[in-house]
Amino acid sequence: MTSDHATPATTAGHGPGFWAGLYCASIAIIATLRITDAIPTPVGLTLFVGAMALLIPLVRAAERRSAAKGCMNAVIVRYNRRMLTASMGYVLGLGIAIALWNAYDLSGPVVFAIALLPTLPTFGMIWAMGRYLVEETDEYLRYRTMLAAIISLGMVLATGIFWGFLEMFELVPHIWAWWVLPVWSGGLGVAQLWMKVRGE
Repeated sequence: MTSDHATPATTAGHGPGFWAGLYCASIAIIATLRITDAIPTPVGLTLFVGAMALLIPLVRAAERRSAAKGCMNAVIVRYNRRMLTASMGYVLGLGIAIALWNAYDLSGPVVFAIALLPTLPTFGMIWAMGRYLVEETDEYLRYRTMLAAIISLGMVLATGIFWGFLEMFELVPHIWAWWVLPVWSGGLGVAQLWMKVRGE
């Protein structure tokens, strides 16, 4: 007996959960290999860029699911495209900056310029979120986005304060300040998942 109501995952490939799981597993494996020095930095960066490509089918699967449920939103589609472009720019910029830093003896304005390569796309992410909040006319969706952003910002603050005091008392090593982006991004995903589970 067949059903007339097939899910997006069965009609158009894997669902967003599959791609999100594959992406997270890939990042975890690459990070583990890199931290344990099983692979050199250039290989790790190349693999990381490859893993970032999994975000493309993830976003497309999420959009297919929204379309199948009849809740496709053009504002969210634009937001997804902007964030995806900025994320890819961040990864590529970071890879190029690290490769140049490791390959050449750089100093002065050149170092400042290569530091901007991964920095500018993060400004693009902030701009994309701001544009989404301006363009979104659905108050409920805007509320969910703002709540997720506040929760993820809280995670960044809590993590930074806690780690900062541990570092001050020499209990943990120093880490670079760019960690705020992955923590914020992860927090955004966790917050959105939490709201979905709660049915908000």
